[in-house]
Amino acid sequence: MTSVYITHPAFLKHKTPEGHPERPDRMRAVNMALEHEKFHFLPREEARMGSREDIMRCHPTELVDQLETLTPEEGLVAIDGDTTLSPDTFDAALYAIGASTQAVDEVMQGLVNNAFCGIRPPGHHAEINKAMGFCFFNNAAVAARYAQSKYGAEKIAIIDWDLHHGNGTQDIFWDDPSVMYCSTHQMPLYPGTGALNEAGKDDMGNIVNAPLGIGDGSDKIREAFEARLLPELYDFNPDLVIISAGFDAHIRDPLGDLTCTEADFSWMTGKLMDVADKCCDNRIVSLLEGGYDLTALARSVAVHVDRLMHG
Repeated sequence: MTSVYITHPAFLKHKTPEGHPERPDRMRAVNMALEHEKFHFLPREEARMGSREDIMRCHPTELVDQLETLTPEEGLVAIDGDTTLSPDTFDAALYAIGASTQAVDEVMQGLVNNAFCGIRPPGHHAEINKAMGFCFFNNAAVAARYAQSKYGAEKIAIIDWDLHHGNGTQDIFWDDPSVMYCSTHQMPLYPGTGALNEAGKDDMGNIVNAPLGIGDGSDKIREAFEARLLPELYDFNPDLVIISAGFDAHIRDPLGDLTCTEADFSWMTGKLMDVADKCCDNRIVSLLEGGYDLTALARSVAVHVDRLMHG
């Protein structure tokens, strides 16, 4: 497999309040993990800045303008209880979009098989009209729309194994059969969406939720993949696989009660590589979402990227 790592120094500049779990140290942990000698030959690229045009395939211009206007010259501005703008947040969010579309370019043009984007702020809670849950723009959704617009990709699958349900991604593609959104996540937990019976408009089936309970780990998440997600993905036969790669389902993570380990993230990566191999010439774009224990995040990203590189 050929892989690329895309990131940018701007992701270190997005500041959050003292004690906030979504902090710049997350990015440092990821970058440090990928400095290990086994990643010596992993190509690295600096993300470009994303464009408003790309964002506006998923979000209205009013949201973009509102966030830019609210961005402070100094200090922090809270837009909800846990989502905060700092002076460099808006630019970081644009670079996260740019990394995501750049990854699509690399993969769709056949320059690499897959790309991992070390980005923050994350994106999967950002709904069409609303920034929330540490997220401002929906990186995975923008990447999907970009692949459709620029490369004519007809069917795109987004698989989200973050601890939390990606309410924003579900919101954006609720009535769109060209995008399948599959999610494993803890319920009940923030943001409260992701029930088994949430299957898209008129139950069209493009939304596939596999909620997990407190204490669930390896057995349950692998069962969810084998029994629920993978059959739907193979039947859908996507032209591109996008992973919302959050690592907060890890047993060490402070925000939840799932008990996954690095081995589970490696296994899920491998299963999605099998889908991409069969359906879409190995094309995978993986985008960092959550993961708040720095040790667990570093180790999990390492096994995920190692699997992307070597199959």
